[in-house]
Amino acid sequence: MQGMSEREYAAHVGLSRGAIQKAKAAERLVLYSDGSINAAASDARRAETTDPSKTRKLPAPKLKPVPEAAVAAVGDTLREQGLAVPAVGGGTTFLQAKTANEVLKAQERRIRLQKLKGELIERARALALVFRLGIVQRGDGPADHRGASRDAEGSRKTCTRPPRRTRRGPARLSVRAAMA
Repeated sequence: MQGMSEREYAAHVGLSRGAIQKAKAAERLVLYSDGSINAAASDARRAETTDPSKTRKLPAPKLKPVPEAAVAAVGDTLREQGLAVPAVGGGTTFLQAKTANEVLKAQERRIRLQKLKGELIERARALALVFRLGIVQRGDGPADHRGASRDAEGSRKTCTRPPRRTRRGPARLSVRAAMA
């Protein structure tokens, strides 16, 4: 056998065996005397006789561009978890992106749970509390951290608070006397 069989030629050009048989019957292929197909000559004849508007074009892959910020966030997340980070410009594999997505979802759930438990407070509230504590600690505010206020001479006055209820027991009276 000098040339290719129908099956071999079909695999070579990416068509079905039935399409090759139809082309052979219509004498659009160049055959050797033993009935095998001359691949080079048949490819040239097919290129000449085939209408380009009727050929199937491979569909272009529908890939959306990924923002660089998203790729950097995936890399940071993978790095935080001790996983392999893709090389710069090398692209992120689907498995790495999926892993980073699962890690981010787990972190989100953990933060939401901490908020519900009261272990985590909002940043603005924390800053306000720290700022107020700094003022009280320095003594710049109307009252220092013990609840006593200062009079005109700068000495501390006694501050009596109303009874304070606690979760553990009955009300307690909180009276502090301080000497300046």
